[in-house]
Amino acid sequence: MNYDQTSIAENYNRGRDHGADFLQQWMSVVSNRVDPEGVHDILDLGCGTGRFSHALARTFDANLMGIDPSTKMLQQARGSSNSRVVFANGFGEAVPLPAESMDLIFISMAFHHFTDPGMVAEECRRVLRRHGRVCLRTASLEKIPMYPYVPFFPTSRKLLEQRLPSLTFQREVFEEASFQTLSYEVVTQTIAADYSSYADKLSLKADSILASLDDSDFEAGLQALRAAATTMPACTITEPIDFFVFEPR
Repeated sequence: MNYDQTSIAENYNRGRDHGADFLQQWMSVVSNRVDPEGVHDILDLGCGTGRFSHALARTFDANLMGIDPSTKMLQQARGSSNSRVVFANGFGEAVPLPAESMDLIFISMAFHHFTDPGMVAEECRRVLRRHGRVCLRTASLEKIPMYPYVPFFPTSRKLLEQRLPSLTFQREVFEEASFQTLSYEVVTQTIAADYSSYADKLSLKADSILASLDDSDFEAGLQALRAAATTMPACTITEPIDFFVFEPR
């Protein structure tokens, strides 16, 4: 999806802001699997609005380069200034950085947007230093039934099946680019306090799948979700996220 041809960037931060605990959870996940002592330069590849960029720079006390192809998303990212965080237009298939210049590459919910995943993995291998790590925070074909909005937006399932790659494919793409898999896990994250607040977030269309639905399908799903908020027991809304760590062979 070309984000610059949509209005997703305008509401992306509000729709994807899950609070301080959410951000701290992910910083703990990454820092527990990557030795902070060895990280001085970070690439946030497919950084979007930079919602993880500043936290990563602080967590690792490192310099960070955020790269994304969307000018609109980067305009939102540049609203927060930090001398150690720099944003630039670029594609994962042609990373505008010199070889062996990064210690950590963080990729969040971007793999399914890559035009040539194999080339992206090759570029990661090129710009990563020998001791470096790639952290891939991603969605997968296998998790579609567990994504909480799918039952309310049934037509989203077909789009997800068309766009989301399997876990095996994502792992093999990096292994074929001379990486080895250090770890894989499923991280369960809380994304809303209840169904009502979840509906409010989804109404912003900050998700590329939901933004691709027909207006009638989207409105029907939103109505179903709001109806559920009045009838179902109160509970937090969670979703599973796949998380890989790769290192160069």
